[in-house]
This record gives sequence, structure tokens and C-alpha cells, in this order.
Amino acid sequence: MSLFLTVDIILLLIIIFLLLLLSMVWPPDSPWAPWWRTNKKVARAMCFLAKVGKKDNIYDLGCGDGEALSIAAKEFGAKGVGIEIDPLRYLFSKIRFKINGYGKKVRIIKKNFYEINISPASIVFVYLVPKALERLRPKLLKELKRGTLLASYRYKVNLPLVAFDKENDVYLYRIEK
Repeated sequence: MSLFLTVDIILLLIIIFLLLLLSMVWPPDSPWAPWWRTNKKVARAMCFLAKVGKKDNIYDLGCGDGEALSIAAKEFGAKGVGIEIDPLRYLFSKIRFKINGYGKKVRIIKKNFYEINISPASIVFVYLVPKALERLRPKLLKELKRGTLLASYRYKVNLPLVAFDKENDVYLYRIEK
């Protein structure tokens, strides 16, 4: 391997590392999605607050590594669809779901969630920045059935609030038309 190729690979790895580091302190008013994770504790809190059960069909918009869907499927018996546009996060989730045997319960779609019909959802999970939530609101009101729940981690949405888990910073909303 040539010295230039080695240097190029090292520089690429440094750039990727710095981008991941930057995403941890991403400004919440940015229109771009940072690489934030929903941890197991928060994913469980979202499921408990929304009373997730075996009859639920959860859509996780911008599902990232699929943690929330994994918890919902494994611990609460729900079915789900993860929608992720980022190829790396999509691939990670796809592999994770396959390894854990969620193939029949959970699937992932590599696409922009604004382009996917989310009307089959009984519950929607989001961990999105405020600008993305503002932009998403009309889609939620247009496509989701009356009574569909929206669990939002960390950020508020301009919808009727049903419950708030202060300890885990999870908001639960209901679609009312």
C-alpha cells in the first residue's frame, strides 16, 4: 500500500471521527439531523408512556440504530417500521434487526420519512430537532388517524399533549382531527 493511500485513509477516519464528535453537540435548531441515539432507558420510557403492546404498529421516523424499535419489539411485543435515510445508520439497523431475529416484527426502510406513508402507525416515535418537528407536523395531521400517539424524546411538538415523563424527557401526544 502506498504512503499516500495510507495517509488518505487516516485522514478519512479522522474526518469521520470528528463528524461523529460534532454530532454529539449538534445545535437543536439545526435543520439537519445529528447522530443522536435513543438509549434503552428512554426507549423503555417511550414504550411505557405510550402503553405499547402486541397490537401496536410503531413507526420510528429517523430510527438511527433502531434502539427504540428493538425495545418495542423485544420487550413489548410490538411490530414496527424504522425509516432511516442515512445509509450507515440504515445498514446498522438492518443488520441489528436481522441478528436479533426481528425480521417478522420489525423492518427498516432506507428513505426520507417525508416520502413514506405513515398512516398504518398506531404510535410514532421521534427524536428529531425542533425544525424537523415543525416541518413534520402537517404530515402527521394529514396521514395519521385520529387517536394515533406520537412519542417525542426531548423536544415538544405543537399537538395536544397527553402525558409527559419529566425524568426521561418524553412527551406523548395524540392526533386529534
